[in-house]
Amino acid sequence: MIDGVVIKALKTHEDDRGFFREIFRFSEEFCDVSVAQMSNSLVNEGVIKGRHGHKVQSQWNYVVLGLIKVALHDNRANSPTYKETMEFLVGDGQEPCAYFFPPGVLHGYKCLKGPMQIIYVTSGVYDLEDEVRVPLSEHSVTFN
Repeated sequence: MIDGVVIKALKTHEDDRGFFREIFRFSEEFCDVSVAQMSNSLVNEGVIKGRHGHKVQSQWNYVVLGLIKVALHDNRANSPTYKETMEFLVGDGQEPCAYFFPPGVLHGYKCLKGPMQIIYVTSGVYDLEDEVRVPLSEHSVTFN
């Protein structure tokens, strides 16, 4: 597990009407991290997104619909898990979860079952100057 990454199991309350799932408690999940923006993205099956990190921004993600393979890579030279990579599935057919990664952790995913909808909550508003891009050819994850 990469230092600072959190994978939070979510409870689902289900009955014949449907279900209710609490995703974020801002007073708990974000007590040490400010919240600046919440976004929603729709991604088609087979698409790879990400392969980037942030200098100062941290982020919580929740997959609403669909299935993705997530790859996180610790790019922080001062971290005890520097250069460690973790991969996991999130979404349909998996235990419901939300996941968090701090600044300096490179992130990306491949949509395995789509269309996929993801909600993400970030500690900063979108700023291209905050992004650290890594070419696909320089990353250890192949998303096979």
